Amino acid sequence: MDPLPKDGESAAAGEPSRGTAPSSGVVVQVREKKGPLRAAIPYMPFPVAVICLFLNTFVPGLGTFVSAFTVLCGARTDLPDRHMCCVFWLNIAAALIQILTAIVMVGWIMSIFWGMDMVILASKYSTRAPQLL
Repeated sequence: MDPLPKDGESAAAGEPSRGTAPSSGVVVQVREKKGPLRAAIPYMPFPVAVICLFLNTFVPGLGTFVSAFTVLCGARTDLPDRHMCCVFWLNIAAALIQILTAIVMVGWIMSIFWGMDMVILASKYSTRAPQLL
């Protein structure tokens, strides 16, 4: 004599469930939506991005301020439809926000994350860009 199933247990626990489809292998694409300040971070050469991260770590906003000038030197951003001067001023605004809010630690943390984003973007860009010797 088989014991009765307990509450919450199904009598057919060992059997495959009916009515469910096997995994269909669906591919999901996730796309990050960037705000204008985040999209204004320039794609710099890797050593420059590391220097900006170093500057942002010890003097909040300084690396972001330096990265603003790389836009004037031709660094690409995720804002292709905006003029170079507009992207430059967006980076200057981000640097000022980091400097002014560093007093309450928010700007310092934002500055470090901003520098890490610069390094991540530089590493992605350096793998895609052709290397010239």
